[in-house]
Amino acid sequence: MDYTTLGNTAIQVSKVCLGTMTYGDQNTQQDANSQLDYAIGQGINFIDTAEMYPVPPKAETVTRTETILGHWIKTQQRDSFVLASKVAGPRRGMHWIRGGPSGLDRDNIRNAVHDSLKRLQTDYLDLLYLHWPERNVPMFGQYQFDPNAELDKDGNPIAWISIQTQLEAMEELIQEGKIRAIGLSNEQPWGLMEFLRIAKEHNLPRVAALQNCYNLMNRGMEFGMTEVLYREGVSLMAYSPLAFGHLTGKYVDNPLAEGRVTMFLGYAQRYKKPGVPEASRRYAELARAHGLTPTQLALSFVMHRWFVSSTIIGATSMAQLQDNIQAYQTKLSDAVLTEIEQIHLTMMNPAP
Repeated sequence: MDYTTLGNTAIQVSKVCLGTMTYGDQNTQQDANSQLDYAIGQGINFIDTAEMYPVPPKAETVTRTETILGHWIKTQQRDSFVLASKVAGPRRGMHWIRGGPSGLDRDNIRNAVHDSLKRLQTDYLDLLYLHWPERNVPMFGQYQFDPNAELDKDGNPIAWISIQTQLEAMEELIQEGKIRAIGLSNEQPWGLMEFLRIAKEHNLPRVAALQNCYNLMNRGMEFGMTEVLYREGVSLMAYSPLAFGHLTGKYVDNPLAEGRVTMFLGYAQRYKKPGVPEASRRYAELARAHGLTPTQLALSFVMHRWFVSSTIIGATSMAQLQDNIQAYQTKLSDAVLTEIEQIHLTMMNPAP
């Protein structure tokens, strides 16, 4: 396993990160323990979770992932791995999270971290993400900015919690030793630059990491954000590298195959767009024509992009986890990469 430095910190993280969003729904405590032990044994030192998990979020399962992870953490040497979690933001209709966060204000951020630490049975997080922006932005399958969403139902401008207020809350947590570094998730270039600007102007914590969706069918990161990452030294943690399972090829072979797509109908609108099935087929055919599995093609592509610091993988079975980790050892040839670009140029970003 290879390692890289997390943004502007001294924290070293593995190039493959273990995601845990299935723990507590599709995976039991025993499953989780086995996956975590195996991943650590393969050199992975980076674990990603969130207060909202498991996914899809539901009132009856919320926070189970952190609770399950906490039972494992209490048996480990805490400084032997890097732990990241996320604060849920507003406007997603999840009333079961602190009554439905009205905004990323000081109390919501602090209460979220306090509760996460208790469930995780640890004194600190190495990395705290804001799970999605406080303000109006297109995300989770939306792809167009809508100025009308800046107004409330009465036509008045919505008063978003300021970025400075969010940074000040996280600065307090750093000073208290409860978090070591901060990150953003599902963020846009303007937002990341504003966080960086305001941090510099007010001597507040600098964003070290960005966790955004990136895969063969969603390469929107390449339209502007990669320049920001390069020039500002921010690490990208790529999530959904297999596009909700579509890039494994299993739904190409059998649209009713068992998996998250068929288990959680109506979820993940990003992957219900009309170009997804054909893109899945094209990439699966390309992989097999070169003696690769579709999973190897999809994961290796993301894992070895110059701007991807760590790729977040997840699995519901040990066999899947083993395949996903082993994909890091697969290097795509120039010929394969050229063919990927040809497909991309003919059907660009079908799952934005």
